[in-house]
Amino acid sequence: MKLETLLVHGDEGDPATGAVSTPIYQASTFRQHTVGQQGGYQYSRGSNPTRHALEEQMALLEGGSRGFAFASGMAAMTAVLHLFKAGDHIVASQNLYGGTSRVLDRVLGRFGLSASYVEFRDLAEIAAAITPATRALIIETPSNPTLMVTDIAAVAALAHERGLLAIADNTFMSPYLQQPLSLGVDIVVHSATKFIGGHSDVLAGVVVVKDGKLAEELHFVQNATGGVLGPQDSWLLLRGLKTLGVRMDRQAANARAVAEWLRGRHEVHKIYYLGFADHPGHDLHFRQARGTGNVVSFDLGDGDFARGFLSRTKLCVLGDSLGGVETLVNLPDVMSHGSVPSARKLRMGVTTSLIRLSAGIEHPDDIIADLEQALKQ
Repeated sequence: MKLETLLVHGDEGDPATGAVSTPIYQASTFRQHTVGQQGGYQYSRGSNPTRHALEEQMALLEGGSRGFAFASGMAAMTAVLHLFKAGDHIVASQNLYGGTSRVLDRVLGRFGLSASYVEFRDLAEIAAAITPATRALIIETPSNPTLMVTDIAAVAALAHERGLLAIADNTFMSPYLQQPLSLGVDIVVHSATKFIGGHSDVLAGVVVVKDGKLAEELHFVQNATGGVLGPQDSWLLLRGLKTLGVRMDRQAANARAVAEWLRGRHEVHKIYYLGFADHPGHDLHFRQARGTGNVVSFDLGDGDFARGFLSRTKLCVLGDSLGGVETLVNLPDVMSHGSVPSARKLRMGVTTSLIRLSAGIEHPDDIIADLEQALKQ
């Protein structure tokens, strides 16, 4: 089946009753038939039928051996980082999401895990940062919020050449547009709050693992630490997946319309949009992904003007997320990337006047009209 069909039919509901929607198994514990029962469902921290259906669906869509659902995107990434131990070292993209670098530096750093952040467009720079203690490379492509593109296959090959794991944050593309496991990555992480849920009504994270042995290690971490996704939220993601393709197609079309309009505005000093042929990562991105996604970032050149602009939008929601059906705007400098050190933010292109826009599914004329009135004022 094509991916668009798998989104709808990858989860075929409940075979026991014929329900086309997997039921919400709102149960914490399950009757066991023998003492020390092996297999089946026992306690929802270890496995729950609704969460299991979601995890199976995500593994199918990403082409992995197993999927794991967590209570947030950061819970998912933190679980992955618990595969490492004190003294281990991670090399990560300098364009990594601020929340990931925060947990690496300010939480897990207390327990002896260290990280270096380098330019992931330069394989030589990545290789130079690898030490005998390095255990993994972390990719985020396209990056948040400036849409820097990393060569997934090349970084994964370097990781394996050095005996390291390759981990990719695939939040911006979702499995509908990009499948890093097929390009050599070992572990894919999603903030499922974004496109997979898609309606700004659920907080969730998903990890998909390629290798079965590594999947067993991650399941141990998931069960031991307990940051699992509840059945109600798992059902919301299953529902969201069914419309992922049509939502992302509409959002991508709206993003293009917005980007083309912004490009003609004198107030916009710089624009980041993967659909423009002059984007430095355009060709590479389209060799490893099926589309642009819905994010357009643009720099208004003055921090006060950018803040004023954001205070005047009416239809576009000022919020600290993306991927919802409504158009969302934010100021990464103090919102999504507020915890990132200033010097690294500047290297990423995150200035005090950079705005990130996540196009929703509204009519594009209405999105543009709102942006225009906010700029004019």
